[in-house]
Amino acid sequence: MDAAAPSAKKRRSAAAESQGAGNLSAPAPATTEAPSAYSTAEPEESPSQEPPSAAGEEEQDGVDRISGLPEAVLGDIVSLLPTKEAARTQTLASRWRHVWRAAPLNLHHRDLSLDDEAIDDETLAGLVSHILAVHPGPGRRFCIPPHHLHDRPAAVDAWLQSSALDNLQELDFWQGPPYWPHRAFPPSPPPASTFRFTATLRVATFGKCHLLDSSVEALHFPQLRQLALEDVEISEGSLHTMISRCPALECLLLRSFGFCRIQISSNSLRSIGLGMSYYVNKPRLQELIIADAPCLERLLYLHEPVDINVSVISAPKLATLGCFSDYCKLVFGTTVIQGLHVVNLAMVVPNVKILAVSPWHINLDTVIDLMKCFPCLEKLYIQSCISGELNLWRRKHRHYIRSCDIRLKTIVLQSYRGIRSQVNFASFFVLNARELELMRLVVDRRDYKERFFVEQHGMLQMEKRAARGARLEFTKDFCEHGCLHVNHRQWYGCFWRLNAMSVLEGNLYVKKGQVGGLELLLENATKTHKVQVHLNDGEAKVTEQGLLSCVKANLIKESLEMFVKGDSVGLGFLFS
Repeated sequence: MDAAAPSAKKRRSAAAESQGAGNLSAPAPATTEAPSAYSTAEPEESPSQEPPSAAGEEEQDGVDRISGLPEAVLGDIVSLLPTKEAARTQTLASRWRHVWRAAPLNLHHRDLSLDDEAIDDETLAGLVSHILAVHPGPGRRFCIPPHHLHDRPAAVDAWLQSSALDNLQELDFWQGPPYWPHRAFPPSPPPASTFRFTATLRVATFGKCHLLDSSVEALHFPQLRQLALEDVEISEGSLHTMISRCPALECLLLRSFGFCRIQISSNSLRSIGLGMSYYVNKPRLQELIIADAPCLERLLYLHEPVDINVSVISAPKLATLGCFSDYCKLVFGTTVIQGLHVVNLAMVVPNVKILAVSPWHINLDTVIDLMKCFPCLEKLYIQSCISGELNLWRRKHRHYIRSCDIRLKTIVLQSYRGIRSQVNFASFFVLNARELELMRLVVDRRDYKERFFVEQHGMLQMEKRAARGARLEFTKDFCEHGCLHVNHRQWYGCFWRLNAMSVLEGNLYVKKGQVGGLELLLENATKTHKVQVHLNDGEAKVTEQGLLSCVKANLIKESLEMFVKGDSVGLGFLFS
């Protein structure tokens, strides 16, 4: 990045060339801009006969526009950069020498590694201590692996007391790749200095620690919007207290232990994610009660099949449910769903529009019963095999077809092989869902061929489809295809096998993962996002960072900081 203007000779040569990526000046209007590496549209060419404007001449002169921005704006920009890149801005020019020290500190342990290789703990601790010593503060984000709470509690306490972290907004004790722990360690209580930021924290992730009752009872988080408890030991009483002391909380992620039951009443919560965390002889979550959540929109169960009872008493805006299995019991008022079978349909649930299920097997009868329970369902994701039953429906369900409107617009079927039971299952929706827009069939890579597509198009009777605009789409099973598979196991440290982003034939396909994937996030956008991905020089394949850059550049249109944290997935990635 060149902060100073080039010489006159260099300016004359630059007028005839496109400006390099390292130059801060923009090309003249008469020059065709090179398309972005992730662009979905063709670049627009300016008329070559048009003379350059005065503004264009100034830009050709190589004027450093960025350095002319106000100090506060430069500070905000630098505070959003990864730690190493932010510190390196000091070398750009004299104007930038003090910007990093004046900007809010963004310190993430992953940003301190070399080439995505984990550095040893001693080196990391030394780097953290040095950065906190030279930066005067305030702090924006502080993220360290949680095993440091166990291995060097005195050092962590000193870090948290540093003035460089004053007014901290994001606190994260979580490991994340490439720092997966190589050994087990008992959860340790965080030092008391951890909670000196309660007045300013907006995002908090506590991982592999023990939150004591005595520490929690006095806490109050007036600005906290996103809270994740990952492998945290906490009692039921303390958990209720902690949630009640977060009046602005919007996203709650629980994968913890020490309690069997939780009852949630919150006027602000919009999204809840649940998982399981196992420790020997420790209680685990078995029952969730949504007592009063007027703003709750998403309730997601993010774990392998484990029994859990979920009761929803009052959540009038709840629109997304997933990814429930045979082991789950759902209760909506007096309506009971046990193992995805509707046991008692005393009342319908009209507000649910998106449903993701993951049973071992599922048949058409079960799905129709679920649609009766959720009559306004628009998107259905089935993360399992269609059962071996024939799924005959023309006579059996003719009354339902005549009397009920099927409002489904999107259907995704996993493990589709084109056998008779699956064809009957899928054809029911093709021939009867009048609002259907997309049916996506996830097939084995061995079936991903034109002949199979044509055969299934005929067997499903697409020419007789009820919705003339309905599309049939085939994708490869992301667990088996040979292309790049990025399976994020974090949400900025709290993602478990949730979303799969796969590169297929040069395009980025955002596809359903274990709980419906990114389509649950981008529900108002297109169903499939095809973005051309170009490899950087020297790269043999598309990297995880390249995919995230592509998502940032093309899919997320606002509140970027809630979704992507540097080279990681943000906590709000699933819920916002």
